[in-house]
Amino acid sequence: MPLALEGKKAIVAQVSEAAKDALSVVVADSRGVAVSKMTDLRKQARENGVELRVVRNTLARRALEGTQWECLNESFVGPTLLAFSNENPGAAARLFKEFAKQDQNFEVKALAYEGELIPAADIDRLATLPTYDEAIAKLMSVMKEASAGKLVRTLAALRDQKQDEAA
Repeated sequence: MPLALEGKKAIVAQVSEAAKDALSVVVADSRGVAVSKMTDLRKQARENGVELRVVRNTLARRALEGTQWECLNESFVGPTLLAFSNENPGAAARLFKEFAKQDQNFEVKALAYEGELIPAADIDRLATLPTYDEAIAKLMSVMKEASAGKLVRTLAALRDQKQDEAA
């Protein structure tokens, strides 16, 4: 059933709003995936700060027009599922990568991060980005190692100095 003009404008506005706040966007084709599996995917998406939208291709193109996600326009062919990562740039890519392992009908078409189009084959590039907490933990471990190394060097220098004075 065709949508009225007002309905189309509302969809474009909703998708534009989601795109404005997104850190990354992933486009997929969910044709042939069971409804129960899609329900599980939507639940996992909500838990991970990912907003899923099924949108007609022409409306998706209009919604993303003039945004950094406009590079995805070529991937809008056939059924389109858009995933907007709002809290973590790699969340949608990780979610879709895991889901595609479970269901062969699910196909990731393209990804975009900071206005750059990433082919679906390079999904690991975005999926392996650490979360904020993981990045902080890595930074803290590097800082801890650096400070421990400095302490060891300082103690070794003091030892050498005392040995020189004793000799």
